[in-house]
Amino acid sequence: MLKIQEIREIIKLIDHSSIDEFVFESEGSKVKLKKNATGSTIQAPQGVSSISAPVVPQPQPVAVTPTPAAAQTAPSEQTSVEKADSQDESLLKITSPMVGTFYQASSPETPAFVQVGDKVSADSVVCIVEAMKLFNEIEAEVSGEIVEILVKDGQLVEYGQALFLVKAN
Repeated sequence: MLKIQEIREIIKLIDHSSIDEFVFESEGSKVKLKKNATGSTIQAPQGVSSISAPVVPQPQPVAVTPTPAAAQTAPSEQTSVEKADSQDESLLKITSPMVGTFYQASSPETPAFVQVGDKVSADSVVCIVEAMKLFNEIEAEVSGEIVEILVKDGQLVEYGQALFLVKAN
């Protein structure tokens, strides 16, 4: 069964995303979060009362296609690299393969994986996205130079959200 702190963490992630409904089942227990205009409700196992939490609507909704891999990440997760919509067509975007929290470094005491101007190869780790206490290293999957970091350290990111702009070699 999930601990109350883990449930609170999930509520925070759901509140800051455009996901409307989330269901988690494990060992006969089921947690269901449903977001609407008035609030979110958690349905707990029999004998446990529901928990309600206020929901702050997002100013700009982002389309999210939830997949089973979004809740549980595996080493085979792939970062998406696509053309940037900017004025320079040679720039590529490195996007997040999951919903989670973006970190530039493995810990606050260590330097960031990459800075603007750094050269990266396809297998270079560029950041970490933390989802449900799992820290997932995100690889560049493209060779080039980091031109811009589009998110701040500690910011919640959506599935498919652009994290970096890279000028391809």
